[in-house]
Amino acid sequence: IGERRHFSIMTRAGGAEFPRQGATWHYSRMHGSVSQTPDPLAPLRTAAAARDAAGLRRRLVPRVPGDTALDLASNDYLGLSGDPRLAAAAAAAAGTWGAGATGSRLVTGTTALHAELEEDLADFAAARTALVFSSGYLANLTVVTALAAALGEGVLIVSDERNHASLIDACRLARGRGVRLQVTPHADVAAVAAALASRAEEGALVVTDAVFSVVGDLAPLAALHAVARRHGALLVVDEAHSFGVLGDGGRGAAHDAGIAAEPDVVRTITLSKALGGQGGAVLAADEVTPTLVDTGRGFIFDTGLAPPSAAAALAAVRVLRAEPGLPGRARRSAARLAGAAADLGLVVAPPDAAVAAVVLGDPHAALAAQRACAAHGVRAGCFRPPSVPAGAACLRLTGRATLTENDLGVASRALAIVRDHCRNTANAGRNTT
Repeated sequence: IGERRHFSIMTRAGGAEFPRQGATWHYSRMHGSVSQTPDPLAPLRTAAAARDAAGLRRRLVPRVPGDTALDLASNDYLGLSGDPRLAAAAAAAAGTWGAGATGSRLVTGTTALHAELEEDLADFAAARTALVFSSGYLANLTVVTALAAALGEGVLIVSDERNHASLIDACRLARGRGVRLQVTPHADVAAVAAALASRAEEGALVVTDAVFSVVGDLAPLAALHAVARRHGALLVVDEAHSFGVLGDGGRGAAHDAGIAAEPDVVRTITLSKALGGQGGAVLAADEVTPTLVDTGRGFIFDTGLAPPSAAAALAAVRVLRAEPGLPGRARRSAARLAGAAADLGLVVAPPDAAVAAVVLGDPHAALAAQRACAAHGVRAGCFRPPSVPAGAACLRLTGRATLTENDLGVASRALAIVRDHCRNTANAGRNTT
C-alpha cells in the first residue's frame, strides 16, 4: 500500500526508443497514476558533456611507485619531496606525535614542532611572526577575510586579475558588510594607485601573487608596496611560487624586493611546493597574527597541520639554510626549458622564477601536447580555462634544482614532438579549409 516503484518511460522518435531525459517517473499502486519529478543530476550530466566537448574535463591520474616519467609538472622546485632528510624527519615525528594533529590549533593541534617551525620560518624569512596552516589555500582565505573584517566598516580590496584561485575565492568570501572588491589589470601599478586614490572606504587591501602560478611572471612588488603605503593600504603577497625559489637563499620575492620586514606587508607561503611537503603559513607583523588567531575562521575551525608535515617543513627550511644554491639551480633549469621551447619556435615567455608556460591556445591542443609528452616519458602540466583565460591554454613546465643534463635533453626532444604535432595539426586545418 502506497508503494512507489521506479521505472523508465520509453518514448519513440523516428522509430527509436530512448528514456525521457531530465526527469524520473514514479508509479503509485495506491492511486494507479504516473507522476513526474525533476532529475536533479541531469544538469550535472549536461554540463559535464559540454566540458568534455570543449576539452575542459579534468581526470585524476594516480602516480604509482616506480614511475620513471620525467617530472616537469609538479611544484617540487627544489626536489625535496623525496629527500631522505625530510622523510626521516616526518617518520620521527609520526613516531613521537602520531599521524595527525588531533584537533584545531587552539585545542590540541599545536605541538612543540609547530612552534619550532613558526619560529624558524619567521627567522629565515625576515618576518616578525609566522603562523602555520594546514594548506596555503586556507592561509589565503583566512588572511584576506580576517583582515577585511578587522579593518573597519568600509574596506576596498584591490586584486590583480590573474591572481590564484585561492586569492580570488578569498576576495569573494570577504565581500559584503562594507567590503568592496575591485579587480585591476594584470601587474598594472597605475590602476592599483587609481583604485586606492578614488576609494571612499577607509581601509584597503592590495592583494597579489608574487609569482603568478601559470605563466610564471613576477609581480612589481616594490612598486605595489610604495603605492599601498602612500594610500594607507596593506599589501598581501602570495609567495606560493616564489618562496624557496627567489630571494637570497630562497627567502622569497618580497625579501628580494626589500620589503619582507615592512609591517604593512603580509605574506602567505606554501610548505607544499619548494619545501616539498604539505601546509601553508602566514608571515606578518605582530599585529596580524593575533587577529588571525582570534578571528580567522580558517585557523580557528580547521584541524592543525599534521605533525609529520610540520617536521618535514622544518627539515626543508634547514636544507635551504645549508644549501642556499638550490633556488638558483631551479631557476636555471626553468630558463633552460623555456630556451629549448623558444628555440623550437614554440610560444613561451622567459620565466622570472621556476615556471615556464608553453602557450598553445586551444584546450584540445594543450591536451594533445600533454599526451605527446607523456608518450615520450615526460609529465607536463596542462592548464586550461578557468585556470587561464580563454585562448591561452598551455603546457606548464617547472624547473627543478635536481634536473640533469640528460633530463633537459629528454625534455627538449619531447618539446620537439609537441612542435611537430602543432605544425601537423595546423597544416591539416589549412588543408581542410
